[in-house]
Order: sequence, then C-alpha cells, then structure tokens
Amino acid sequence: MKTKQRKYALSGIATAALMALSTLSYAQSAPKVKIGVLTDMSGPYASMGGAGSVAAAKLAVEDCLAKECKGMDIDVIFADNQNKADVGAAKAREWFDREGVTAIADLTNSAVALAVQNIAKEKNRIALFSGPATTVLTNKECSPVGFHWMFDTYSQSVGGVKATIDAGGKSWYFLTVDYAFGHSLESDTSAMVKKLGGTVSGQVRHPLNNSDFASFLLQAQSSGADVVALANGSQDTVNAVKQAKEFGITSGKQRLVALLLFLSDVRALGNEVAQGLSYVDGFYWDFDDGTRAFSDRFANAFNNLKPTMTHAGVYSSVYHYLKGVASAKTVEGDQVATAMRAIPIEDSVLRNASIRPNGRVIHDMYLYQVKKPDEKSSEWDYSKLLATIPAEEAFQPLSESTCSLIK
Repeated sequence: MKTKQRKYALSGIATAALMALSTLSYAQSAPKVKIGVLTDMSGPYASMGGAGSVAAAKLAVEDCLAKECKGMDIDVIFADNQNKADVGAAKAREWFDREGVTAIADLTNSAVALAVQNIAKEKNRIALFSGPATTVLTNKECSPVGFHWMFDTYSQSVGGVKATIDAGGKSWYFLTVDYAFGHSLESDTSAMVKKLGGTVSGQVRHPLNNSDFASFLLQAQSSGADVVALANGSQDTVNAVKQAKEFGITSGKQRLVALLLFLSDVRALGNEVAQGLSYVDGFYWDFDDGTRAFSDRFANAFNNLKPTMTHAGVYSSVYHYLKGVASAKTVEGDQVATAMRAIPIEDSVLRNASIRPNGRVIHDMYLYQVKKPDEKSSEWDYSKLLATIPAEEAFQPLSESTCSLIK
C-alpha cells in the first residue's frame, strides 16, 4: 500500500514538474509584448479615453495572463497625443524604434490615428483603434495590420438618423468640429440623411476644444432646420448641448441631435440637461450580466467610474491582440493580424463581433435615449435602450469600402 502511495506521489510530482517546465519553456520562447496606449490624457477627449483607456488595457492584460497568455511577459505604457498628428506620429516612431512597443491602442483623435496607421504598417506592428471615428481608416487608408474596433462615423449615423427622420426631423443643419473626425461624421451623416429622404440646410465649423458656441448656435437657430446635429465629441459636445439649452433650441421647434455621445458626456451633462437626447453607443454598462460584471471590475480599477465605449473597446481590442500573439507566438504584425482574424472575438464587451478584410470590426450597436431625472433608479442609471442595430447593418457595407485589401 505504501509503495503504491509512493508511486502516486512520485507520479504527481513528475506531472507537476513537467507542467512547470512546460510553462517555463513557453515563457522563455514567448515574445516580449509591450502595448502603448496613445490617447488624450489632458484635453477634450480625456474623459472618454485618457487614463481610463490605460486602466482598460491593464485589465485585458490581467485577463489574458490568467488564461491564454500564461507565462508571457507583457507591459503597458502610455502617452498623451495632445490631439496633434505630429505629436502622435513622433511618439509612435519612438515607441516602435526605441521602446520595443509591439502594438498601439486607443489612438483617440482621428488625425492622430491616420498618422499612426501608416507608421504601424511601415513597421509591421499592430494598430488598435478604439477612440477615433473616421471611416477613412478602413477605406482609403486601410492597413493589413490596422483594426478599427469600436465605433466610426458611419455607425454613429445609422440608427440616430433613421429615428430622427421617422420622428419628423427632415431638414438638418450641422455644427461640426473642424478636423478629420468632424468632417467624416458630417459627410457620413449627410449621406444617410439624403438616402432616407431628408435634406441638409447647411453647416458651420468650429475649432476643437471650443468653449463658446454662441455664434455657431445662432447660425444653426436661424437656419430654420428641423434638426441641429452636433458633429463633434466629448467636451465640445457637452459645451454645445449646455449652451443650446440656454439658447432655447431644445425647447423650441428644432431638435438637437448629438451624433457622438459617451457615457462620460451624459454624466457631465446630467439627466436634467441631457434628458431626451438619443444617441448610438457600442457599449453600455447595464446592457447585460457580462457588461455589468466588466463595468464593476473597471470601476474598481478606475476611480469608481463606469467605462465609456472607448474604454470597453480598448479592453476588447487589447485582449484580442494578446490572444493573437499567444496563438502566432510572434509579435510580427502580419502574422499576429492573421491569427487575430482566425480567432473568434469573445469577451464581455462586444456582441456578434467579427473582423472584416478591411480591418473594420463589426458588432451590434445600440440606440439609447437619456432618461428623465425621475426615471433614474441609481447613480449610473442614465439611459434606456431603444433598439439594437445588428452588426451587419451598423457599419458601412463592405461593397462600399474603397480599401485596397478587399478582393
């Protein structure tokens, strides 16, 4: 009996030793991974990206190390892109050339994203876009190593435009932030308005990080358009909505539409000011058990705040990238990209997700409406779900893409 017990004990020790050696062997052969989160740390997009995106990336690393990435050496660094394409491009080159960065994530600001897309392609490293919105990333400037993860200007126009036109908003006037993101959002939304039988009365453009919208709102008000559409984001949207309420736009005949609204924006506005605003979102913390569990973890890691869809996108994209590296056993961009396309996207953030040949990640999007103050049941109960937009309908049809990768 003692002999058998000794044999079983020795067998168990041998098995444990083999497993330890296997893990050590994999750790020694696995490539070192360094993820750079390039985001807006101090400007108008800091609340929807910023330090929250860094926290989201670290959660993804934590989850992958517990499962697919056991034994791997993974580091996360970050920098402020200052919403300047030249600053973002310089940092990307420094990271790739001298810091050993293997992938760059978030990339809030479309001008920065477009600059980094080409550099990542040149260096054969992965670019993961969760913060920018321009559809150019998966059209003219598409890349075999670039992945547009969460939302874009097309997805933001689909559900919101149809709902607004169906409610009687036929003529539209755009108040647009004057750079690549705003131009793309205005263009895609205008096309959708016309496609659905509406008209565009005009547009006015404002600088990024603008504080005074008085003159722009007066032009929008005098246009007589049914809809004043805000083709901007984050702090610019918050400032414009607050001032539109002061001008009486939201209480008159005109309807105010925020084409890109984040949970952080709704929180900054409050339900009293934002009530009734409808918006398209790729992630909402209270959607289902999975999103609630992830959001609780995120809040514990980041100042008790719920994640925006940018934060959720950073988590999902970084986690999937790490799975790709673990599968490919290399950090070479083209090989990791192939692995990423072969692995199903399965996480607590996205629903019905897949990667198209042009790098566009499609997934269900959602039409939400901000609740009235008396409809709230808890601190973070800001919005109610109006409709789910299926993945295939939420994003630009592949047949319309000008990406050279589509055969």
